[in-house]
Amino acid sequence: MNVLGKLFLKGLAVVIPIVLTLAILWWMAAGAERLMGSIIQFALPAGWYVPGMGLVSGLVLIALIGLLSHVLIFQKLFNLGEAIFNRLPLAKTIYTAIKDFVGYLNPDKDSELGKVVMVQMPGQSIQLIGFVTREQFDDLPFTPDADDPVAVYMPMSYMIGGYTLFLPRSALTPLDLTFEQAMRLVLTGAVRESSPVE
Repeated sequence: MNVLGKLFLKGLAVVIPIVLTLAILWWMAAGAERLMGSIIQFALPAGWYVPGMGLVSGLVLIALIGLLSHVLIFQKLFNLGEAIFNRLPLAKTIYTAIKDFVGYLNPDKDSELGKVVMVQMPGQSIQLIGFVTREQFDDLPFTPDADDPVAVYMPMSYMIGGYTLFLPRSALTPLDLTFEQAMRLVLTGAVRESSPVE
């Protein structure tokens, strides 16, 4: 029974990540198909709609929004929408947190921001992986006390929270890891047996 239990747990370890990934992708694709598909069905003559057109149009729309984000007039429209979110108390908190997190994946983002570092806690032998979020503090209402300060976000395993620390630059060692590799390593508590740089 012990052998069967171990085999079952190993099977779960293989199946659950695959199933959850496919479920999330399916949920996103089905949502795009329902939303965009209903709009297309309303616009097209009866019988012209082909299943999948909603998904394809959703992907095209997202790419188009990415393209329009480089046009000045549309940037102002996007900023207006953002300003509306920023006036709603709960929406502001959720929107800002999601935007900042997703912003790390933006290919146009300054490569210096979000770089992965190993943090040597001052006066201790503890080392933590963190992400540089800010190196200039002129626009903040305070100045960190650390010598040559750097803001570093320290996520906690399994995404239950995290801390922003203002540390001296001397406490940081850059790591040759991408944001995705380091985040996967941190969020899973480094339980992966294979290297995160694979």
